[in-house]
Amino acid sequence: MRSYRELFRVPEFTPFFLSYTAFNAALTIGGLSLATMVYQATDSPLLAALSMFGPQLAQVLGATFLLSGADRLPPRATLAWTGLAFALLTAVLALPDLPVWGVFVVVVAQGLIASLGGGVTGGLLNEILPKSGFVLGRSVFNMASGLMQVLGFATGGALLTLLSPRTCLLLAAALYAAEALGYRFGLTARPPRASGRLSVRATWRNNAFLWSSRGRRLTYLGLWLPNGLVVGCDSLYVSYAPKAAGALFASGALGMFVGDVLVGRFVSPALRPRLATPLLLLLATPYLLFALRPGVVLAAMAVCLSNVGFAASLVQQERLMSLTPDDMAGHALGLRSAGMLTMQGVAAALAGTVAQLTSPATGMATMATASVTVTVALAVAGKREERRPGVAGDGEAGAVGVLRVADVDGAG
Repeated sequence: MRSYRELFRVPEFTPFFLSYTAFNAALTIGGLSLATMVYQATDSPLLAALSMFGPQLAQVLGATFLLSGADRLPPRATLAWTGLAFALLTAVLALPDLPVWGVFVVVVAQGLIASLGGGVTGGLLNEILPKSGFVLGRSVFNMASGLMQVLGFATGGALLTLLSPRTCLLLAAALYAAEALGYRFGLTARPPRASGRLSVRATWRNNAFLWSSRGRRLTYLGLWLPNGLVVGCDSLYVSYAPKAAGALFASGALGMFVGDVLVGRFVSPALRPRLATPLLLLLATPYLLFALRPGVVLAAMAVCLSNVGFAASLVQQERLMSLTPDDMAGHALGLRSAGMLTMQGVAAALAGTVAQLTSPATGMATMATASVTVTVALAVAGKREERRPGVAGDGEAGAVGVLRVADVDGAG
């Protein structure tokens, strides 16, 4: 499957795509509004960053206790109920007397729900599309996310000049409700992909199985660490340029959109895996410019260029699916999402702490340096593993750093 026309002819893909788009629009408008509200109330870069990216920190709890449900719950009902839960919790965030500690209680609850919803979404996409369409479909979902971030952050920034952050949060809650309705009435009821009930023991057992493979283990590390550290830079936009944060977020989303189009549509399957290292380096290096405290226009250009590198996750996810049994696809992608978002939350906390002690610009440059270091270390580890005697025959050659995965099977 190589064309968007073929993709949208697949039954259920269009309503699935539109519902996911509504979710991302709500996420961007709500996140920017919440961060702005917290920053206005506290004047703290750390708390503003955590309010926007704090749900990610709760993902580690979801990955520990809930993730087995990604393949053991009926996907349509699960996605509809998670959308309604997000709508309700976002409406709670808009309450005028909600204290800051209450904000973070709600944020943690959102993160727990998101850890399950991410796995269900990924597994269902893998089920709706044929294997040949996974990367193209995943790229379109990423493009939807990027486009909705462009529109959402631009619209959110504009709305915040006219309306209060709490009113904007209510608009986000309405979008979450629309997402839930789209899932309920646009998707076919399907049985769970795996038997059994959601349980902590099953979650731990599946996590242990996925982590036991060298190929999957190092693919996960490559998916979690480099981009998580760069998202720490993103978390400082509000404190770096309070009046232009929406423009920086929109520029980044535009870059991510371009990267997903190029890699998902125009790069051949044989070439895709070899682009991971260059894309991960592109993701981090433009943020080193922030050490010089550039103006908003130059900063937006750097952010746009950087976010093209997020397309590295497409080839990494393709590799992960090639190493994972079909009945664990949802769990595997949920673990990918939970670990990535948890790392993003950790990075937001680290970046906010550095910014609190120094400046937002220094925080961005510090996180970018860390991301470059991790990417280079993974590349070196991958090359070292390739030279080990007998590695090429174990079915996982080249996967150590996820950065040269083409050496195993060419097409990933």
